[in-house]
Amino acid sequence: MADAARSIIVICEAAADQRTACGIVDRILSQSVDWMQPEVLDALREWRGLTKSEPFLAWKNLHARADAANIHINGLFGGEPGAPDAFIARRALALLTTQGERNIDAVLLLRDSDMDTRRYKGLEQARAQTSGLGPIIIGVAHPKREAWVLAGFHAATDDERSRLEALRRALGFDPRLHAEDLTAAKHGAKRDAKRVLSELTQGDHQREVVCWTEAPLEQLEARGKGTGLADFIQEVRERLVPLWTGRPATQQD
Repeated sequence: MADAARSIIVICEAAADQRTACGIVDRILSQSVDWMQPEVLDALREWRGLTKSEPFLAWKNLHARADAANIHINGLFGGEPGAPDAFIARRALALLTTQGERNIDAVLLLRDSDMDTRRYKGLEQARAQTSGLGPIIIGVAHPKREAWVLAGFHAATDDERSRLEALRRALGFDPRLHAEDLTAAKHGAKRDAKRVLSELTQGDHQREVVCWTEAPLEQLEARGKGTGLADFIQEVRERLVPLWTGRPATQQD
């Protein structure tokens, strides 16, 4: 068993992104490492921002914080121009190496694609240019975080089953299975992922939490192939789990 909590920096857009992604990571750790049960997780890993007093580091604050630290990034990425988010992610990782409190064991880079799937490449480019921070895990929710939550929704009451069926008819597909098709950019539009999730959960935050904390991981992975969730789960198994086990996790671990 580890002697102290592993320190994992989370870079994301908002608190909801941190809660969802970190909650899924905790479930993978508990499944993959037999002694990492939920009741002892807080003693074995900590989520933080640039400092331990911050729960995460927000993308919207990164340019200002990097400017204050006189961190500037120029040039190509492996001989290629930077894809979307490559430069800001590279600045973020450089900020961690120069300004962050020490003992950084891993980093989570979490982002909504917002319909620009090139963001994943940009984050990969930044990761490839960085060393000394431990494993860097990328999670890009396509088109946004709510798509990951929808993958775990199971209609538990007659009212929920009625709402789900009405949405199926209106959308022409099951939003739990094809959340990547919820591509509307306008808030409240028929195919807005936020609207669809809110309709299913009636805006109940705790009902939303149940989706990612109780649905089988195998279900989240199977339904999340088009939304980036399956890729994120695989990255956690391959890159983060070895901090405790020394080897990548398999789905059966």
